[in-house]
Amino acid sequence: MKKTLTISATALAAVIALAGCSTPGSSGGSSSTPGMDHSTMGSSAAPAAADHNGSDTMFAQGMIPHHAQAVEMSDIILKKQGIEARITALATKIKAAQAPEIDKMTGWLEDWNEPTQAPGGHSMTGMMSGEDLTKLDTAQSNDAAKLFLSQMIEHHEGAVEMANAQVRSGKNAEAVQLGKDITASQTDEIKEMKELLAGL
Repeated sequence: MKKTLTISATALAAVIALAGCSTPGSSGGSSSTPGMDHSTMGSSAAPAAADHNGSDTMFAQGMIPHHAQAVEMSDIILKKQGIEARITALATKIKAAQAPEIDKMTGWLEDWNEPTQAPGGHSMTGMMSGEDLTKLDTAQSNDAAKLFLSQMIEHHEGAVEMANAQVRSGKNAEAVQLGKDITASQTDEIKEMKELLAGL
């Protein structure tokens, strides 16, 4: 219900803003100034801000901390000694992909005039608890490698679930494309991590 109300309010605000631009003093003048609507739309930030829905907002607000945790997990494993080169290469790859995506999604939310953090928070699948991260931090060598892979597989599976939901329900073309990209890249990485884990 809350998401639906948010979308409706955004749409209503956009309609009111357009009506206000084209017909400041009359409710019947909009048909006589269609050109003004289009020129105003081109110069106004409102259409760009409105070019998203509640799903786009929730996707970005949820995926930013989700990505941030993946970067944190990668940092933890990269600081350890005796980790197999293929695993450190994977952790480096995850950091290189997800850190710029955090910046991209933060920029979208700012452009959309949406908070970068979800009001009140919402649950995200695949997130590790503080206890999980402590276990990863204290584990060593092969045990650390196994724990990193098993945790990151679960983490990626949660991200893919969130990304698939965005592809189904999102409106903003860039955000939907990012959802598709995350699904493709992280599905491949899940397969790679399962193979690495089986070999340890």
